[in-house]
Formats: sequence, C-alpha cells, structure tokens
Amino acid sequence: MSVFLLAIDTTADFGSIALLEDQRVIEEVPLHSPDGFAHVLFQEIITLLDRHGMRLDAIGGFASAAGPGSFTGVRVGLTAAKGLAEAAGCKVVAVSNLQALAWYGTRALRAVVVDARRGEIFGAVYDAGLNLIQQEVVARLPDWLASLPEGDLEFITNGYPIEPAAAVLSRSVTIAPRAIASAIGRIAAARFQAGLGQDPAEIDANYVRRSDAELMWKE
Repeated sequence: MSVFLLAIDTTADFGSIALLEDQRVIEEVPLHSPDGFAHVLFQEIITLLDRHGMRLDAIGGFASAAGPGSFTGVRVGLTAAKGLAEAAGCKVVAVSNLQALAWYGTRALRAVVVDARRGEIFGAVYDAGLNLIQQEVVARLPDWLASLPEGDLEFITNGYPIEPAAAVLSRSVTIAPRAIASAIGRIAAARFQAGLGQDPAEIDANYVRRSDAELMWKE
C-alpha cells in the first residue's frame, strides 16, 4: 500500500517542502525566506496539499532535514515535522542535509561540502549507497581537503565555491539544487520501508557545530 510523505527543509535561507508517494515525488516547492520560515511554513504546506486535494491526515509519514545549518532553521523544520507527526500519530525520519546532497552524486565517493560561515565548512564523505564513509565535521577547508580519502571521489555542493580546490585536486564537482526536500523525502521513504521511522520525541537535531550560546558559555 502506498504511503504519502511530507518532507521539509528549513535549514538555510533557501528551503523547500516536498510531497511524495513512497519514493515518487509528486511536487517539490522551493522556498526562500531570509528572515526565517516559522511564519510561512505551515501556510506553504497547506497550499501544497490543497493543490493535490489532500488533507494532513492523509500523510502517513513526515521527514525533515536535521542539519547542519542555521540553528533556528533546523529547529523550525524539525519542530514542524515532529508536531505534525505527533498530531497525526505518525512516525518521523530526520535526514542529514549532507546525506541529502550526496544523493545527487554519481561517483563511488561523494565529498559533500557546504558553507558553515566563520571561515569554515561542513563536510562529509558518503559512498554510492549514501553510507557515511568519513564523519560529518565542521573544519577549515584546507584541513578537510587534506583528510579526504583516495579513490573515485567527486565534490558535491549547492553553493559553496569548491571549484578552484577541485581543479587543483583533479576532482569533478556536482552542483546540487538548493531545494533538497525531494532528496530528503526519498531517503526517508527508504527508511520508512525498512521500518526505521521514529517516534517524534526520539528525533533530534544534527548541528555538527555547537551554538554560539554554548561556545560563549564554555569561554
């Protein structure tokens, strides 16, 4: 029996939502809200469902980007997915943004890199099965590049200017779209089918880097 899924990404200025039937994407909606998504997200969800004659109670599972990204943005998407799932009695899947970007790759090794600001990047390496090969980290770009494994590796990004470094290292670059909710939904659909959906209360964020408040408290 088919299951309808709703996937959410609000972890950066450019976000997205997607409606899926199992792993088939019915529609993906790019979102852009530099001042955050809390005030627009639910209306966008309702509008998307209305276009397809669906109600929230028809959704059988929810998925959200878990980070890394904007701390507030990560919380908005996760809280929305958890709240909607709690109300509907559904399970939730949280997907790393970096893994979702790796979905757009084609090589055996996929080195994903996004801007973490403060002169740092978020990076990780996945294989073709989207299994984590090298841990998700926040680091200076030269340090991360020096740690990459040998092999058939490509860089994947959706905005970070990695092309100069890739050229020096003779690596290809895949530019993923800014809207990644469809990839999040497809990854989540496979997890739901494997029985890996979680109760909303079990879902947590994947910040990779601690918040400014935590860093200041330690100092």
